[in-house]
Amino acid sequence: MDDVFRRDCPARVVLDHVTGRWGVLVLTALHGGDLRFFELRNRIEGISEKMLSQTLRTLVRDGLVRRTVEPTVPPRVTYGLTDLGRGIGGPLRGLTGWIKGHAAEIVAAQDAHDRAAANTGGDAGANPQAASAPGRRNGGTMAG
Repeated sequence: MDDVFRRDCPARVVLDHVTGRWGVLVLTALHGGDLRFFELRNRIEGISEKMLSQTLRTLVRDGLVRRTVEPTVPPRVTYGLTDLGRGIGGPLRGLTGWIKGHAAEIVAAQDAHDRAAANTGGDAGANPQAASAPGRRNGGTMAG
């Protein structure tokens, strides 16, 4: 069986697509039902049209999202989860729910760590990129 810890594992690529910032949010948003492009863009604050398009193309290719084009003028395009996508949608909702429920504790732990690092003049084991991590101060997009 493939091992996701190996660099050459095909599941690792899909893991990247599913668990990336936008992949998680798109799949979670679609768990509630089919949405049009602009509805997804409005639902997921902060995503650019380019990133949404790219994420949707990737998830459609992975077989997690289906793209339906209705023959109208202009064409009406909707996105929804496939059976495969619905299978991952539930666990992702659990993950995002857990993060949302614990965001305040996580931010408090980050602040305590940062204060300790500042007081000791060292990094206290900090990740040098932590201060510039996206969503660090606003609690990210799931802290709602």
